[in-house]
Amino acid sequence: MVLLSSRCKIHMTTSRWIIITMTLMLMRIGESMRLDLESGMTKCISDDIKLNYMTVGTYTVVNPNEAHHLPASHKIHVTVTSHKGHTQHHAENVESGKFVFTAMEDGDYTTCFVAPEFRPPAKFAVDFEWKSGVEAKDWANIAKRDHINMLEVEVRKLLDTTESIHDEMFELREREREMQELNRSTNSRMAALSLISLVFTLSVAGLQLWHLKSFLERKKLL
Repeated sequence: MVLLSSRCKIHMTTSRWIIITMTLMLMRIGESMRLDLESGMTKCISDDIKLNYMTVGTYTVVNPNEAHHLPASHKIHVTVTSHKGHTQHHAENVESGKFVFTAMEDGDYTTCFVAPEFRPPAKFAVDFEWKSGVEAKDWANIAKRDHINMLEVEVRKLLDTTESIHDEMFELREREREMQELNRSTNSRMAALSLISLVFTLSVAGLQLWHLKSFLERKKLL
């Protein structure tokens, strides 16, 4: 299975909610993936989406026998939520669907596919494609609306991609600055703690010497 996304996490949950997480750092966005499900199982895909970025997702249950309709065991529930718990999309007992929204907050957005309990258990696959940012735009409609040719469309794609990379670089710099501030703060606190520990140790040693001297003077050994 190939997952191409900026930051993609896959969580697989069985009926006992055992979660396996795989994190893939890849370069492109918008390639499709196939998820294997079984009755009573949940799989979740999460992606880090920036504020005001558009995202588009499509999903379809794979029909093992195209000559017949999908059986009831091959229905799924789908939910898309933000890291703050806001629901962006929800569908129950569906074979396919699509969601489109603009991110109202930065962070991970999670798409969960739930295969309801069924007896006997059934195994099936779901094709899922999730695009964000530049890849999520409908460039064909943009070209038609603005009356531009495909060369100009590719130039616009490159400009949008460059802007996205530029924003990402500034974000990385900001994170680096925050880490440097945290390091400086931690070093200052460690230095203060070390000084306090040294003063305390010297104070205890002086108190012990004073007590020992007093004891020896009482015993007239000094």
